[in-house]
Amino acid sequence: MLKFTPSRVTCCVGTGLAAASRTRPRSRSRNDVTLAPGDPVGGDVVVRNESAPFTPHLRVHQDRGHTVLEFHGEIDIIAALDIVPALDAATGHPAARVVLDLRHIEFFDCSGLRLLYRARRRVLARGGRLHLVCTHPLTLRILHVTGLDDVLPPLSTMEEALGRPETASESL
Repeated sequence: MLKFTPSRVTCCVGTGLAAASRTRPRSRSRNDVTLAPGDPVGGDVVVRNESAPFTPHLRVHQDRGHTVLEFHGEIDIIAALDIVPALDAATGHPAARVVLDLRHIEFFDCSGLRLLYRARRRVLARGGRLHLVCTHPLTLRILHVTGLDDVLPPLSTMEEALGRPETASESL
């Protein structure tokens, strides 16, 4: 959580940590950012956000103990960059139960395939369950041609995915 307080921030050379000193507030530039004491600065900054960042290509919600990642629109390299943080958040928990819903997509390329494989690898590595819901004929064809449908079989309904007790794949 960022704290915006009227304080001056300096960078400690050698440690890369911010050190704040309480001085008289100065006029702030629109580029000024106030950091809390001890926060990393420069290239070491890592933003942690409890909720997934907004992206028009993905809706995340819970349903019957599963995290559902509902993909929307065109899933290309640009969309994939927006989706990865939310996908990683959903698939990074031990024994995660995740459903990838591709019913609302209009376009799907190799970047989308990488997202599916990434989700599968992360969920199975942590002992979780992953299901894929897909009804779009062209996307199903891509899954078949690439062989991904062998290791992550597409289901036709959310009911089927949410009620399915076994894992979609047993091995990486």
